[in-house]
Amino acid sequence: MSKGLIIGLSIAGGLLLIGALMIGWVVGDYNKIVAKNEGVKSAWSQVENQYQRRYDLIPNLVETVKGFAKQEKEVLIGVTEARASVGQMKVTPEVLNNPQTFQNFQRAQDGLSSALSRLMVVVEKYPELKSNQNFLELQSQLEGTENRIAVERRRFNETVQDFNSMIKSFPINIIANFGGFHEAQYFQSIAGSEKAPQVKF
Repeated sequence: MSKGLIIGLSIAGGLLLIGALMIGWVVGDYNKIVAKNEGVKSAWSQVENQYQRRYDLIPNLVETVKGFAKQEKEVLIGVTEARASVGQMKVTPEVLNNPQTFQNFQRAQDGLSSALSRLMVVVEKYPELKSNQNFLELQSQLEGTENRIAVERRRFNETVQDFNSMIKSFPINIIANFGGFHEAQYFQSIAGSEKAPQVKF
């Protein structure tokens, strides 16, 4: 074998090895991005589960309050309309990549939270309602659900931060762009939420 052939084969072997390592690196990083993206979707589904739980509790809560507070029709209609607005939104994984759609979703959920807060303020006028066992149980479930929503939103934001940090880091951002991965949206606090609401039970 000639010296030139050995050198040529060595160079070809080295290039193949470098190529194999590069492909392995790209595939590995792509799979990491996919895993983080699936983590965002999983965290999102947990947020949705808690919103669905709240959505399902509202009709029973409204009916219970309605029995005691018939003259509070405006507040009850507000809660019902806010719930209907949330129910009309079709939430898909693509929402996470669309800032406008995500803001609309968050706005509708915040509107429902606000309507529920107004409902709880109305309850203060009706001591017999506050002592009703059915209402107390529903109120407790709703409070627990609101806490779960806050926890899941925090976890979701942490997962989104992890994913967004990865796809923005060089050189993984090249793979992310090539793979069609986009920045996921965070939940943002609503204006004035830094002040605790003055609701007493």
